[in-house]
Amino acid sequence: MADEIKLEEYNDRFEEFFNQVKENPSYDSVKIRHAYELAKAAHKNQKRRSGEPYIMHPVAVAKILFEMGMDNECIIAALLHDVVEDTKYDIDFIREQFGDDVALLVDGVTKLTQVPLTTSEEIQAENIRKMFIAMNQDVRVIIIKLADRLHNMRTLQYMPVYKQRQKSLETLEIYAPIAHRLGIRAFKEELEDLAIRYLDPVAYHEIESSLALKKDEGKAFLDDITSQIESRLTPIIKNCKITSRVKSVHGIFRKIYIKGKNFEEIYDIYAVRIIVDSMIDCYNALGIIHDMFIPLPGRFKDYISTPKPNMYQSLHTTVLYNGVPCEIQIRTWDMHRTAEYGIAAHWKYKLGKGGSDKLDASLQWINRMLENENQDDSAELISNIKGDLSIDEIYVFTPKGDVKVLPKGSTVIDFAYAIHSAVGNRMIGAKVDGRIVPLDTVVSTGQIVEVLTSNQQGKGPSRDWLNIVKTSEARSKIRSWFKKERREENIIQGKAEFEHELKRNFIRFEDNVKYEQFLQRAAERQRFLNVEDLYAAIGYGGLKISRIMPGLKDEYNRNWKENREEAQIEVPTAESANKESTKSSGGVIVEGIDNCLINMARCCNPLPGEPIVGFITRGHGLTIHRRDCKNVPQDLEVCPEPERWIMARWDDKIKIEARSTVSIYAINREGVVADITAAMSGAHIKMSAMNAREINDGNCITTITFAVNGKEHLEAIIKMLYKINGVYLVERQDG
Repeated sequence: MADEIKLEEYNDRFEEFFNQVKENPSYDSVKIRHAYELAKAAHKNQKRRSGEPYIMHPVAVAKILFEMGMDNECIIAALLHDVVEDTKYDIDFIREQFGDDVALLVDGVTKLTQVPLTTSEEIQAENIRKMFIAMNQDVRVIIIKLADRLHNMRTLQYMPVYKQRQKSLETLEIYAPIAHRLGIRAFKEELEDLAIRYLDPVAYHEIESSLALKKDEGKAFLDDITSQIESRLTPIIKNCKITSRVKSVHGIFRKIYIKGKNFEEIYDIYAVRIIVDSMIDCYNALGIIHDMFIPLPGRFKDYISTPKPNMYQSLHTTVLYNGVPCEIQIRTWDMHRTAEYGIAAHWKYKLGKGGSDKLDASLQWINRMLENENQDDSAELISNIKGDLSIDEIYVFTPKGDVKVLPKGSTVIDFAYAIHSAVGNRMIGAKVDGRIVPLDTVVSTGQIVEVLTSNQQGKGPSRDWLNIVKTSEARSKIRSWFKKERREENIIQGKAEFEHELKRNFIRFEDNVKYEQFLQRAAERQRFLNVEDLYAAIGYGGLKISRIMPGLKDEYNRNWKENREEAQIEVPTAESANKESTKSSGGVIVEGIDNCLINMARCCNPLPGEPIVGFITRGHGLTIHRRDCKNVPQDLEVCPEPERWIMARWDDKIKIEARSTVSIYAINREGVVADITAAMSGAHIKMSAMNAREINDGNCITTITFAVNGKEHLEAIIKMLYKINGVYLVERQDG
């Protein structure tokens, strides 16, 4: 009885929403009521974690979409979006009751399984593929999914803590960027704020507290500047609406915790929005604003003449009022609807069958995603998609004034391929703002980039470009060129890489017939017709040898390894381990073994002076690990195959030169890398590799591999590095 009363209370909520629907003649209230009754019956015995009847979730999703102004089919599909997945009704029944459009949307949302970050990369990659395929068929599918995610995030407090973090990370990396690309600002900002609340609750509450402390002060400030603007604009510009807002928590979080700014350094915490009737009124209003207040240099952006790829248009300027920076946004009513609801304001079915060139252009990125993500490496696919969805974008101009939008960190090569694949393939150089620059130059917003090309036949990209480019679009086009134009070269390159990896992993064959059979089996496992196709794929970068090597090693050890290889090296046994040994091999003394092939584990690179342990590697002698290595069990007596672990120690009488790698984090001041290099050189330390790069605003990381003679030597080097001005962290990367 109590449940029935509770359900009636929730029915009243639907009736309130339904009354709003009935007032709008563009909606079929009879079908919407039918969809609700069907969903309520289907979900009758289901409840959410909060304890409320499950039917209130699809009702909440439908209400979110109704408030956006979505169409009749979208509202019905929202009410039914969980029916096919969770109840006895199938998609054919939905099609029979509500038509093909609703069935397509419900089926699309049903197939959009979650993008869980805790599962394998292959499953995650497949789910992302499904998402973009569904978006390409009808973008309303992902809008329903975004509304579904928004309501789930609003009720996330009822989920376990690990689920809260998983859903929030997924929301921040996938769903909020998609909402941004579709231009749905309201979805994007609320999804980001809710995600940060669970991912970093301390920072979230700190920002909330800072905003609360300034709440009265901020309200007075916004009321004052708004009234002044209103009194000046309304006599000149008719039908002018002026509103104000405070920056979202996530927006402030990015500037403070990612870009390293102080709360007081954020210029757009406060913003005033001016909405007018026409584009001419926008520029007239801008002139009046700049006459009233002092504009901050470099803070003016004209997104009306150069719209964002999600169709966003507005004038942005930042002015000083009573010493406080305030952002002013000026736009028309049509621009405002697009800014709030993005793609939802420009449906093809609203614009007629001919569609809209503007709409088509704004959705091209979905097609590019589908074209560029056809690759075998799931980890790279996921990384590329997250990078391409990045909200940090730059706007770069061609010499003719065309705008290309790229992810932050893109190079001139990315820019060339964004123009056209033929331009990128024939690129031999680039000019930025009239000056010739290297091909790895990173471009910034507002720069004019001219791509220099060659008319020479056969000229194409370099393989090194794959390590330079930022976008998956450029990487995909480079690989495609090598795949089509350089097959023979790819085969030679791929064969060399493949054979090198076999040697490095001790995979050897004396019998050529068996080796050819092994190669053919390896090609078939990767779905290639022959070995040459396998080599070619490795050569042009379509297949990473590191991804298939674990499977090849397993195949070799189980089916192809020859017994006589086992006899080439005397492998320690449990019986021999009981004997005492005083002789060292390779600077290491192993209990019970006089002579044995010793290998240092690459996972932890043990150094003289550190506690070590040996692991018997069948056919390859003994591998020495640090005792605290992540691959060494804590308790060797109860681990799997305890007989293969043997106690070992360093021979103090023998000096050994080992290699170690450290990462040095520092403030990115001028000359910091030179100071690090000078310090290492001054200490007569032999360096074998060095890499330096910027990691975020104002910081950099330098990774160095060098020779050391023991643990104490390494500690002394790290202590020396800490003395360099600007260095705040030195981390050992071995293990």
